[in-house]
Amino acid sequence: MLGVRIRELLGRSRRLVLIELTALAVLAAGVALVIWWPDGDPEPATTSSTPAPIELPGLPDATAPVLMPGRPGEPAASLPANEMSAMPRPPHNNADVRFVTMMIPHHEQALVMARLVAERGENPQLKILADRILAAQGPEIKVLEAWLTDRGLDRDSGGDHRHRMSGMQSAEALNRLTAARGAEFDKMFVAMMTDHHQGAIDMGKEALTLGSDVTVNELAGSVVVEQGVEINRMREALAAS
Repeated sequence: MLGVRIRELLGRSRRLVLIELTALAVLAAGVALVIWWPDGDPEPATTSSTPAPIELPGLPDATAPVLMPGRPGEPAASLPANEMSAMPRPPHNNADVRFVTMMIPHHEQALVMARLVAERGENPQLKILADRILAAQGPEIKVLEAWLTDRGLDRDSGGDHRHRMSGMQSAEALNRLTAARGAEFDKMFVAMMTDHHQGAIDMGKEALTLGSDVTVNELAGSVVVEQGVEINRMREALAAS
């Protein structure tokens, strides 16, 4: 019986040894796998070196329909944009030409009077106003001349309107103003420039009433408003001195 028991114990020992060896072999294989694999992250997907094309908006359709309003009582019509002609130049009439051709010499005389203020005048507010007149009416003359040139006209296109240019000062009056100094000059300047500005306002109102050109209408409106404001400022400056 003792011999049988010894054989059983020896057999059980061999099975235990085999189980332990098998476990060690599995563990060693796992360690080797970990050491061989560089990391546990999945391999990144292959990307192309060429960037995806950017979709740009296309050019506007030159044939897109444009709605054209019809005459009163008529339906609107549509035309392709590439079949539309440029808008015609706003028409002008004799009143527009008369205003432009008269306002150029009218402004030029205002500049002559305004240039005298710096050396002959005494009131500092009037000197500031004179500078503003120079800064405004000089460029306006160029705009008026460009308007004539753009239409194939010149200063003589409106005829001789010198007798109708309200507010224009005589040569004798300009000589008296040039000879004056100090407070006397300031008083004469305000009186003459007020009369001169009022003449420009009257011509501007006439152009607004009778003229048809959009540009002339804007210029005439500017003359009426701005020179009316300057008349009040000149009177206030003289009263405060």
